[in-house]
Amino acid sequence: MATVNYEVRDGIAILTLDNPPVNGLGAGVRTAFKANYEKGAADDAVKAIVIAGAGRMFCAGADIAEFGKPAPKGTPALQPVLDQMEAGAKPVVAAIHGVALGGGAEVALACHFRVAQKGSRFGLPEVTLGIIPGAGGTQRLPRLIDVKEALTIITSGRPLSADKAKALGAIDEVVEDDVLDAAIAFARKLIADGTKPRRCSEQTASIEVARKNSALFGDFRKSMARRNRGLEAPFAAVDCVEVAVNKSFEDGLKIERETFKKLVASDQSKALRYAFFIEREATKIDGVPKDTPAFDVEEAGVIGCGTMGGGIARSLASAGIAVTILDTDEAALKRGMKTIFDNYDASVAKGRLSKDDMEERIGRINGTTEMHDLEDVDIVIEAAFEDMAVKKDLFGKLDKIVQPDAILATNTSTLDIDEIAAATNRPEQVVGTHFFSPANVMRLMENVRGEKSSKKTLATVMKLSKKMGKVGVMVGVCFGFVGNRMLYAYSRQSNFLIEEGALPQDVDKVIYGFGFPMGPFAVGDLAGLDIGYAIRKANPALRPEGKRYSPIADRLVELGRKGQKTNAGWYRYEEGKRTPLPDPVVEQTILDVSKELGIERRKISEEEILQRCLYPMINEGANILEEGIAQRASDIDVIWLYGYGFPRFRGGPMFYADQIGLKKIYDVMSKLYDTHGDWLEPAPLLKELAGKGKGFADYAK
Repeated sequence: MATVNYEVRDGIAILTLDNPPVNGLGAGVRTAFKANYEKGAADDAVKAIVIAGAGRMFCAGADIAEFGKPAPKGTPALQPVLDQMEAGAKPVVAAIHGVALGGGAEVALACHFRVAQKGSRFGLPEVTLGIIPGAGGTQRLPRLIDVKEALTIITSGRPLSADKAKALGAIDEVVEDDVLDAAIAFARKLIADGTKPRRCSEQTASIEVARKNSALFGDFRKSMARRNRGLEAPFAAVDCVEVAVNKSFEDGLKIERETFKKLVASDQSKALRYAFFIEREATKIDGVPKDTPAFDVEEAGVIGCGTMGGGIARSLASAGIAVTILDTDEAALKRGMKTIFDNYDASVAKGRLSKDDMEERIGRINGTTEMHDLEDVDIVIEAAFEDMAVKKDLFGKLDKIVQPDAILATNTSTLDIDEIAAATNRPEQVVGTHFFSPANVMRLMENVRGEKSSKKTLATVMKLSKKMGKVGVMVGVCFGFVGNRMLYAYSRQSNFLIEEGALPQDVDKVIYGFGFPMGPFAVGDLAGLDIGYAIRKANPALRPEGKRYSPIADRLVELGRKGQKTNAGWYRYEEGKRTPLPDPVVEQTILDVSKELGIERRKISEEEILQRCLYPMINEGANILEEGIAQRASDIDVIWLYGYGFPRFRGGPMFYADQIGLKKIYDVMSKLYDTHGDWLEPAPLLKELAGKGKGFADYAK
């Protein structure tokens, strides 16, 4: 099969990348590209060359699966192929449609001119994989456009629209019609005008401006410090752009390539590439074949117009789904609907949404206090109070009202889906859809399969997740499912640590330093300590008889400290601000509890804090995996990456564990169990895999 097609039209050679689905620049493509370029360059009848892409796009870049592996013998690297093309005597025009990303954008930059179809996108997203452009992107782009703009494009990884790229100078022409015809016409005009190749490597205007701004790179590094905390690749990219400004093009290419190779071999890049692949792996569900029929949800009902229900409604409306949102309390419904509309107004004010889009989405949302208004929907998603009796009563009523084929879904974060399903006459159409707050922002949907959930129900919910722009992961039934069950192991130990000698700010500092957006205590204040308090009071499983339990959080709530909403929780907050400030009241409460429990406080190292928080979480993940609650270790990682802020550059808790080595984690857990007992017994699967020198990635049930 050809990977690069070659044809000549009236003196113009057309090289078409043809490697579906994304025209990736794998070894075969690079070999064919080089051969066909040389063929056109050597043909005296050819006066110009056009590079295009077959199918849906120009080119989405390198074949990620090849990273870190030796190329087949005799295969050219992309960079010298592009250098050869750029140095050629015949003008080369890129015909961009769909996307030109990563290596695809670098191919376009090495062309002498670029024509793009309106609606196409152009960018260098390599930093999202823990690497930098490795075929001249950091050297050509800052020579072509303003250097600060180039820095922003490269370090953010966000693609530009064709129109924006043209405005910056990265694209020469944007066309509405067929881009290949337009690029051929563009090439013919070059020939007619006798226009010589315009090489990015020879452009100097933008880098000369940048050389005069001695503060440019220092200021830019400061501006990106918080956003790129803990990441290596964005700062390495800045270094390479700085080289482009201050050294020769040839030196820059050499330094860029050395940097690229170093980053490809880094733990961060391995983790980020892993994170890229596991999202699609999570769509494969045992017992639910890919061709399982699934219906398209066009109308949905949402029960509850509070924060969660409103967020779910917005997510559905954004996906083009008509929503009827039910709240039996008229005043609560009005408040909730007003919040939805206010949030849309805020999105428009911030430029995140057009007014037309806002009105279109608002038009899809209808509020009601009458349950019978849900009778024709395809799915009902319940986001009512986290109480089993309430949910069972609600599902029993819904079962009698909604159409027979409709799915009944619950947003419960802990409760037994099977018990809820038993309250209906359609248990095969009952499923969990655990959204994360704020539901209109957070991408994770932890979908929970009940014992009797049908294949069609599961396939439909996973399809709905994708339609809503969510990352759906299917899990089994247990208390807390996957995410919260592991979260309890994590938060439980963080509470024990402050009983033993640490303070909330000590724990949060370590977890933040590891890469989480916030530590567990700051998160608690953000979510509301009263919510966790209510869950603990309602669920004996969280405070079993005879096992260690920390009462500190309960004491704070009983003091009226509910978190940011009361300007006092684990921390205190100044009015109108969200900066957590250590509070003597909290410290005294902690000291009092330690004394009551007979715990002699001690200095706790940062290493112990990290291990006590993360290793029990990983240990619980091992139990979840062995019990079959999660299908794969990578599914657990997807849940923690998208739902709980686990640092993406560490791959997720199970990947992180494999990188450390399960023997180390097992040894630490064994010592912790010997010292502290409760809750810390090493999981059988952890012990087994550690003994065999294997990792979670090796485990298949």
